[in-house]
Amino acid sequence: MKVEVKKVDALKREMKFEIPREKVTEQMDLVYNEIGKHAKVKGFRPGKVPRHILNVSHGQLAKDETIKKIIPQAYHDGVSQHQLNPIDLPEITDVNLKDGVLTFTATLDIRPEVEISKYKGINVVRKKNEVTEEEVLKTLEFFKKGRADQEVTIDDSFAKGMGFPSLAEFKTALKHQLESDKDRNNRMDVENQIVEELLKNAKLIVPQSLVKRQLHHRLGEALRRLKSQGLNDEELKKKEEDLRVQLEPAVEREVKIYLILEEIGRLENITTTDPNDSLPAKVMELLLKEAAWQEAK
Repeated sequence: MKVEVKKVDALKREMKFEIPREKVTEQMDLVYNEIGKHAKVKGFRPGKVPRHILNVSHGQLAKDETIKKIIPQAYHDGVSQHQLNPIDLPEITDVNLKDGVLTFTATLDIRPEVEISKYKGINVVRKKNEVTEEEVLKTLEFFKKGRADQEVTIDDSFAKGMGFPSLAEFKTALKHQLESDKDRNNRMDVENQIVEELLKNAKLIVPQSLVKRQLHHRLGEALRRLKSQGLNDEELKKKEEDLRVQLEPAVEREVKIYLILEEIGRLENITTTDPNDSLPAKVMELLLKEAAWQEAK
């Protein structure tokens, strides 16, 4: 197998493969053997169809299957041989099987080097979770507005209408819920502070193949939401490019953050074996534990 590797830019590599005739023939023989076991050709029992007959009736299928089986293994071997570290699946182009020789091109992004100067001991300020009486009353007013068609007084009867024995118990439940919401929001705020510091302290080139894949996913989600809201195909097409422009910076930032957290995970020997575990989440737990905490005044 011949493999030529061309450096397109800092991360992108173009690999040109040439698979020799004997390797292609060997794989095609295996494919024809499998096809022959199940092929239904008039006048022949399954498994007894001559190769030249199969070639006429199933030649294109055999060719396609041979290509499908060779390319992944050849790509894997080529990447290993040239010690490349792909960050995503390659783009396969220029596939050609001619005179028994298979050629194709694989374009890929390699994993970027991530330099992170500081990630432990990041200064963070956590807001308080305390809920004031005023905040509870504001929330009660919100519930009251939900019954604008009725004359409502905030009393025990009002609380019973909301499923609580008394106003005092309703207010206590509201306070707990507001504290829980604040705790969740305050933690997210601290995580965002850590992320901002990581972005300041890290150097890396973001692989555009990952950005492209994630952007495609996010754009699809956004368009599906708009379609569910009643937009037709023509309206969606008009919005698509605007959405792409809006989403791309955020997606690039997400990819960058992911790669930084992944590198910290590697440096700290953090691994995940459970498919439900998230490596970035485990790394963030470490960063929260190691952060220099201050309470907001």
